[in-house]
Amino acid sequence: MSIRFDDRVALVTGAGAGLGRAHAKLLASRGAKVVVNDPGGSLDGKGGSNSAADAVVEEIKGAGGVAVANYASVADREGAASIVQTALDSFGRLDIVVNNAGILRDKSFAKMELDDFELVMKVHLLGTVYVTKAAWPHLLEQKYGRIVFTTSGSGLVGSFGQSNYGAAKTAMLGLMNCLKYEGERSNIKINMISPVAATRMTDGIIDVKTFELSKPEHVSPAVAWLSSDDCDLTGEIVVAAAGYFAAVKVMRTEGAVLGVGAPATIEAFAAAKDKIFNFETAKPYFRTLDDKVKQALGII
Repeated sequence: MSIRFDDRVALVTGAGAGLGRAHAKLLASRGAKVVVNDPGGSLDGKGGSNSAADAVVEEIKGAGGVAVANYASVADREGAASIVQTALDSFGRLDIVVNNAGILRDKSFAKMELDDFELVMKVHLLGTVYVTKAAWPHLLEQKYGRIVFTTSGSGLVGSFGQSNYGAAKTAMLGLMNCLKYEGERSNIKINMISPVAATRMTDGIIDVKTFELSKPEHVSPAVAWLSSDDCDLTGEIVVAAAGYFAAVKVMRTEGAVLGVGAPATIEAFAAAKDKIFNFETAKPYFRTLDDKVKQALGII
């Protein structure tokens, strides 16, 4: 079975290099019409050039694909909306949104300027919000959409010196968890990729051996599947690195009921600590209070 994207229109942000370039080229090679977005700035978000996006468009066209460029910054509301408008003006519709754009301004939290914290949050988190918000009404109207967010192990498990980046990347989890319900009736599937890839953003951050094995192209098959008609999942996190793929879940332990109708004491919590933090029988965390907990509390 061949998975293709004929008659589908995709936009990929930050597609002028690295992961975004790989995603855009793979989608185009399978028939998608692609909006290649990239403002062409430096790693820390400074400057700009049309050449990055233009080069990827030419690569796609040279291979027989269809693509157009967009040079806006996702961190600007009007710019983000223009990426979606480019898809509508060029191809008449939009089906797939791959939120990939990002910058880095790494420093320890003690040394980090709040301006650097806010800018990284704006590009990664609000940039994802702005682009998705602009696309959302069109996806709802046509009752079809595939959206991919780009998270990171820096947020899911932590990384020294990346509090701004990690906070932005994990904040997307809350956004996805809510939008998966809002898009459910309109066949909008929204998922996250947590990639490890050799790009300018990870040069010097991940170890040399992993860097050598982790071409961005190893991540793109997962992104493409999450963007496809075949994707029947929503609200999932997929880790992709050097040919390795896995799913990540927020887990909840079995826990302990320490008191019903009256607050537990601090000492009771301390005494139950080992049971509360025992992950041997943990299960995915889907609801705040499932039926088992309600029964233990006497609610049902």
